[in-house]
Amino acid sequence: MNVALGGTFDPIHDGHRRLFDRAFELGDVTIGLTSDDLAPRTRHVERYVRSYEDRRRDLEAELERFAETYGREFTVRELTEPTGIAVEPQFDALIVSPETREGGERINEIRIERGHDPLEIVVVDHVPAADGDRISSTRIVSGEIDEHGNLTPERTGRGATNPK
Repeated sequence: MNVALGGTFDPIHDGHRRLFDRAFELGDVTIGLTSDDLAPRTRHVERYVRSYEDRRRDLEAELERFAETYGREFTVRELTEPTGIAVEPQFDALIVSPETREGGERINEIRIERGHDPLEIVVVDHVPAADGDRISSTRIVSGEIDEHGNLTPERTGRGATNPK
């Protein structure tokens, strides 16, 4: 099975790892990583997002472990538009989180319009942080939690601009 998954992945956290785990359980994985231009447009909160090259390097290092564990292949491709790579005919499944399910349904509409089979939409639940709210990159960047969801009240966040 060819599985698609997309995101910004900055920083990578246990919620992302749950998505990756499910994707690799199903098959070979293609990750669409948002471009430098697209990444800020997909944020609900204005914040600094590291460069595509830095995010790709960290993502590939993370994915290597999953690929090895499951004996699968993976590819990382640049996403320049929100519907990304999943509208392409070679994919069988799309991994989404609860809040991106609607986007997955829109992708299937586009696929059908193009004469492709719809994808199996696989919704993966969020991972809760220690306080019961979900782990998110935004919360990590703001300094509330770490990548595993542990509360980090002593930390300061990354902020909305590049911390040069």
